[in-house]
Amino acid sequence: METQQSGDSGGREFHRVADDLRTRMTNGTYPLRSFLPSQRDLAEEFGVSRDTVSRVMRELAHEGWIESRQGSGSRVVKTQRIQSSTPKATRQLQGATLGPLLSEAFEQPEVTLDVYTLTSESLDAHIRLQAERIRGGSIAPQRIGLRMILPSEDGHLPYPRVKDDKDDDRLRNRLHDITRRHTDSLRGVLKDLRTEDYVDSVDVRIRRAPLTPAFKLYLFNGTEALHGPYKVIQRQIELDSGEEITALDVLGLGTTLTHHVKDARTDSPGTVFVDSWQAWFDSVWDFLAE
Repeated sequence: METQQSGDSGGREFHRVADDLRTRMTNGTYPLRSFLPSQRDLAEEFGVSRDTVSRVMRELAHEGWIESRQGSGSRVVKTQRIQSSTPKATRQLQGATLGPLLSEAFEQPEVTLDVYTLTSESLDAHIRLQAERIRGGSIAPQRIGLRMILPSEDGHLPYPRVKDDKDDDRLRNRLHDITRRHTDSLRGVLKDLRTEDYVDSVDVRIRRAPLTPAFKLYLFNGTEALHGPYKVIQRQIELDSGEEITALDVLGLGTTLTHHVKDARTDSPGTVFVDSWQAWFDSVWDFLAE
């Protein structure tokens, strides 16, 4: 699934805290070079564990928003998106995260996103952050197009599932509920931007294919790609009933994603990678997805 907690309360709280802190750094609540509150204070404010706040701090540092030093706290070093003096063409094949690249894509007049994933949880969180940037006036895309392929609900997915009972459908049903919730959310967020006249055109199309995602794929504006495998893990999941189950699941958060950029050379590794996966996405969209 899309986060390390795969839709449980820890995953939702992680995204809630991370999104709120990103928004505060974007809107000036925490200006450049200022220090964030202590992890203890943030945990008390958001009503989450210190472990959740610690994971959020690591993610924000990895995305380039903050610098953390032992005994000094966390200082804001970026207030919009990650900036790099390294040309895009030389950044490919390095580990990357979704947030900064999605921010770059949304700074273009026309945004096109093609996404293949197990759930829409991570994308929903990041899209909501971009919507706040649009409403705040820091970016102003004119057209947004999203195509997303998710696994069919009719298929028998190998994960997530109860470890010792592959026919137990409770975790699969839970996955579908999480996916529907976040899919409805991101669809609503994007369409609200059009209804409220922040964006001239919004086109959101979501289809399902009879495939089990072994990897996640994001294609940005036809020129960049993020790609990475899901790692199968064993972990405990607590159901709404309070029962705790040993499950086979997949690790999304923390998975190494490689960044590939298309350039002017038709035979360059970046161009071949982006074009090949774009062709793969289009073929599944046209012939398998419904």
